[in-house]
Amino acid sequence: MTSPVTRLDASGRTRGGPAIRHDWTGAEALALYELPLMDLLFRAQSVHRTSFDPNKVQMSRLLSIKTGGCAEDCGYCSQSAHHKTGLKASKLMEVERVLTEAKKAKAAGATRYCMGAAWRSPKARDMDVVVAMVEGVKALGMETCMTLGMLSDDDIVKLRDAGLDYYNHNVDTSEAYYDKVITTRTYADRLDTLARVRDAGMKVCSGGIVGMGEERQDRVDMLVTLANLEEHPESVPINMLVAIPGTPLGDTERIDPIDFVRTIAVARIMMPKSFVRLSAGRTEMSDEMQALCFFAGANSIFVGDTLLTADNPGEDKDSKLFAKLGLSALDIQIADPHEAELASTAVQRDARQS
Repeated sequence: MTSPVTRLDASGRTRGGPAIRHDWTGAEALALYELPLMDLLFRAQSVHRTSFDPNKVQMSRLLSIKTGGCAEDCGYCSQSAHHKTGLKASKLMEVERVLTEAKKAKAAGATRYCMGAAWRSPKARDMDVVVAMVEGVKALGMETCMTLGMLSDDDIVKLRDAGLDYYNHNVDTSEAYYDKVITTRTYADRLDTLARVRDAGMKVCSGGIVGMGEERQDRVDMLVTLANLEEHPESVPINMLVAIPGTPLGDTERIDPIDFVRTIAVARIMMPKSFVRLSAGRTEMSDEMQALCFFAGANSIFVGDTLLTADNPGEDKDSKLFAKLGLSALDIQIADPHEAELASTAVQRDARQS
């Protein structure tokens, strides 16, 4: 009998698919992580093909709209006011500058524009500017994502009403390892923010960082936390620590590349319909390591030469890598905002008349 994983449609996807689970245990996840590598990669690639074209990669662009001076003490972050990294703090960007950068990102192939501010939480006086950024990027025909720290209920309503597609709030690591990295915000704070964003109807982007000195169990426990949410995050960024001088983790030994690939593979198996983003740290990865990550189920990257304050491969380098691997950018069709507004108005009019 032919194995189900060999029955492919025209795009290379496998027919059928695994059940979506929300009851993973740490022991199960660790058993996956410790499979022989060839078995783990085969399983991850097979799962990947049930929901995605294996040769398409979603492209996002990340911009720091407010840099440095953050009150949080995240041990990996150059933007924390607690660390002496030499980074100069800046004020919130003007809307027009953000939109100019968004237009460049779209021209370079990005379909989602992510905007990050180094805040513990946004101040009320800044929300009108942030809302204008979301509305402006949406008008360009791009998906929008924001990461602003913890949010009040009023902040969430404003972002939702502005049309924000995704809110990013990473859990960073396992709950057990968390206080070794961050002490100014609790793990429960992060989960609460994610739950309230989800309840408001926005999509969730949440992942973490590996290579911060954690154990294998911490990596898989982080993934268990994400996979056992009521709904899986639509986007799961997996970052490899960028060790920044002046931060508490600045001298951390780099994670073994195969261990990083294993983390990607387990994320793909546990969250089969989520986009798994190969996020920070790609400048430290060889082409071969990135190829293994894509085979393990990563299907999203950040484009551009910077990620907030860290380096990132530029478009030229990514284009060469994609050509070498036979990969191409995923084309996401985004509804015209004007047409969507007209449709919404028509629905409301019909409802009043009925």
